[in-house]
Amino acid sequence: MVPEIVELLASPVRRYQGRPSDGPAPAPPGELVQQVRIRAGLGIVGDRYFGGRAHRDASVTVIARESLPPGAGLAQVRRNILLAGVDVDSLVGSVLALDSGYGPVRLRVNRAANPCAWMDVAIAPGAWRALRGRGGVRCTPLDDGVLRVGPVRVVVTDA
Repeated sequence: MVPEIVELLASPVRRYQGRPSDGPAPAPPGELVQQVRIRAGLGIVGDRYFGGRAHRDASVTVIARESLPPGAGLAQVRRNILLAGVDVDSLVGSVLALDSGYGPVRLRVNRAANPCAWMDVAIAPGAWRALRGRGGVRCTPLDDGVLRVGPVRVVVTDA
C-alpha cells in the first residue's frame, strides 16, 4: 500500500470541553483542509495549538486510518493528520518525515496521544476503549513546510 495523507485538520477552536454528556461544541467551517502549513517548533498555522507553550512537544498529532472504525475521521478524533499505510503508534521516539510534494517535513514523535471518553460520544460507544494504544502520536515539527492530502513519501529515522 502506498502511504497517503487521507485528511488534514487545522481547527482554531477546541470542541471537546467539559463533560462528554454535554456534547461537543459545533465544528467551525473549513477545519478539514486540503493542505496545511507547518512551522518548526510551533505547529500547524491556524490550529488551536499553534505556538502554545504548553503544546510545543505535542503541537502536531498524527493517527493511522487503520486505527479508526469505518466512517470516523479527524473531525471526531481531533488529530491533525490522518495517515494511511503507516503504523504511527509504533513510532514513539522516532523522527517521521512526510513529503507530499513540497519537500520533507520532519516530526519528532514524542509520545502517544491517548484517547479520551469523548470518543464514545464522537464516534460510538466503546470507541474510547477500542482506541487505547491506537490513538495516534503527539509530535514536535522540526521543519517549516507544507503537507497536502494525497500520496506521501514516508521516512522514519531514529531521533
